[in-house]
Amino acid sequence: MDDVRPRDAEERPPGQTREGEAPKDQPEQHPRRRRWLIAAGALVVVLLLAGGGWWWSQSRQWESTDDAFLETHVTRLAPQVAGRVLRLLVDDNQPVAEGALLVEIDPRDFEVALATARARQGSAAAQAAQSQAEVHVRSAATGQAAANVVVAEADLQNAETSLRRFRSVDPRAVTQQPRDDADAASRSARARLEAARQAVVASQAQEAASGAQAAAAGAALSEAEAAVANAELQLSYTRIVAPVAGRVANRGVEVGNFVTPGQALLSVVENDVWVTANFKETQLRGIRPGQPVEITVDAFPRPVLHGRVDSIQRGTGSRFSVLPAQNATGNYVKITQRVPVKIVLEDDRARDLPLAPGMSVVPQVRVRD
Repeated sequence: MDDVRPRDAEERPPGQTREGEAPKDQPEQHPRRRRWLIAAGALVVVLLLAGGGWWWSQSRQWESTDDAFLETHVTRLAPQVAGRVLRLLVDDNQPVAEGALLVEIDPRDFEVALATARARQGSAAAQAAQSQAEVHVRSAATGQAAANVVVAEADLQNAETSLRRFRSVDPRAVTQQPRDDADAASRSARARLEAARQAVVASQAQEAASGAQAAAAGAALSEAEAAVANAELQLSYTRIVAPVAGRVANRGVEVGNFVTPGQALLSVVENDVWVTANFKETQLRGIRPGQPVEITVDAFPRPVLHGRVDSIQRGTGSRFSVLPAQNATGNYVKITQRVPVKIVLEDDRARDLPLAPGMSVVPQVRVRD
């Protein structure tokens, strides 16, 4: 009798079983795979925990913010006198040294004003000299009048002596005429003495008047000298020089422009830069002046520059804004404020980079060793 087997058994190759049945001639492999998966998962968890612990320990040592920018001193130059620009000696982004001539305004009007002021000064000086000479003349006249008083006093004394001599003599020994002459001479000498004394008073008054005129002439001379100094100062304002060393920026003037006092012409950006980092107020607990800082400039990620915390502003940024928040209006919502922190660069490599104010940086302050 022939061996009868199911049709599907005839069609299955050896070792292959029906769907859902484990092959009877292959060893069991699921427990080994499960152990490898568990070990791999445990290793991943350990690595994650170790990495997280290391990151947490490192992150506690640093405070960082991306709300930070480079700053520097920017000097905006404007004319102090009105006039037409005669020469422009700088171009955009040009480096300039301290005291270098940048812009020259037409000086001819101011040169004429200076010449006029100097001429008035010369006239005032001549008048002052004349007044001073008049004072000396009046002083000499006063001295002469005083000397005349002394002479008149001597004449009066002599005349009175003669008169007393005639009066003491027996009237019969001399005639009446000599007595009358002696009396007249005494009265004349007394009158001359009084006239000399009045001349002294008049000369002293004239001397005082001359002194007052000399004082007025001296004041006029001082005023003329001040006018000359002012004219020289106005002339010097026609030459606009760089007050500091740096680079020219924001130039808005051309040759031939008519400029007025206070009109912005250009700016000079100094070379020294620092970082203004706006940290959250909750980040300031560990930040202190003098702490080291690592600074990454967005435009130049390499190299990482070194610096230190210089100071912390006494006030939040919103407190010094143009329109500070009015928290007493009744609709107050508490938000985390930011406080500017000044960070100075202490890295010579920064001089080789074209750092400019306004560039974004990311500072990292080391708050724990």
